[in-house]
Amino acid sequence: MKIVVLDGYGLNPGDLSWEAIRELGDVTVYDRTPAEQILQRAADADVILTNKVPLTADTLAQLPRLKYVGVLATGYNVVDIQAASAQGVTVTNIPSYSTDSVAQIVFAHILNILNRVGYYAAQNADEQRWCKSPDFCYWDSPIHELAGMTIGIVGFGHIGQAVARIARAFGMKVLLFTSKSAESLPEGMAKAANLEQLLRESDIVTLHCPLTPDTQHMIDETALSKMKPSAILINTGRGPLIDEEAVAEALNTGRIHAAGVDVLSTEPPLPGNPLLTAKNCFITPHIAWATVEARQRLMKIAADNIKAFLAGAPVNAVN
Repeated sequence: MKIVVLDGYGLNPGDLSWEAIRELGDVTVYDRTPAEQILQRAADADVILTNKVPLTADTLAQLPRLKYVGVLATGYNVVDIQAASAQGVTVTNIPSYSTDSVAQIVFAHILNILNRVGYYAAQNADEQRWCKSPDFCYWDSPIHELAGMTIGIVGFGHIGQAVARIARAFGMKVLLFTSKSAESLPEGMAKAANLEQLLRESDIVTLHCPLTPDTQHMIDETALSKMKPSAILINTGRGPLIDEEAVAEALNTGRIHAAGVDVLSTEPPLPGNPLLTAKNCFITPHIAWATVEARQRLMKIAADNIKAFLAGAPVNAVN
């Protein structure tokens, strides 16, 4: 069986092993595959593994040997699922492998903003400012503690739940915008009547919902106008959940205090993306999922998905 990995670098830039996959067939791993080389590289593949390389209906139609596509991520919009199903190709994804890692970076952003860790560390590495202080300590902007703050969590799936548990450990109040009933929520967590209430009452708003036509640009100019001027916005979900122009404007005018984002509407971002130069906007390059531990889990689940398919009992199938 021939297995082709079209864009393996994101999962494994060299610090993991492909051995679990190699045990299952004849494996060829490409770090990256441009669109014009997909057919050439995948022509004889029985199995394709892809993260962000798209497999359109037209591409799938030209791969008659293909039996299985394993998406090396949770989201699987890179594959035309309807076309794959019509062609008899099984498609699987990797659910819930990075829950703890994503929840962790949510608070890395929050703590960086509230405690200004990176700011002070850079000052003392570059300027040795502390050495010049007349006092035993210094600060030049307010520092805040999380205890007693309200965190508004939009979406209450695996990641939203993990964020809520951490928030409670910090002594925060948790307000949720979720389809789950108020009675089913863990003790100490409240359900917002609507998104407006969550935006109005939260000190921190963090997004953990899927991207759909209803949630695209859910944080727009109108939504931002409901938030506190001191509010912090966190987006580790999907870039288009926020209107980047509106968020940049809100930051630059002081409509909200700060934002921490790990995802953008176009990745890598175009140089003109307004968030790149917005005041108090802290951007990480889509790394929430990329801890060593999360990628090790992803690799194992990818191999297990293929084994299950070969055994005639597919798991994590999305079609």
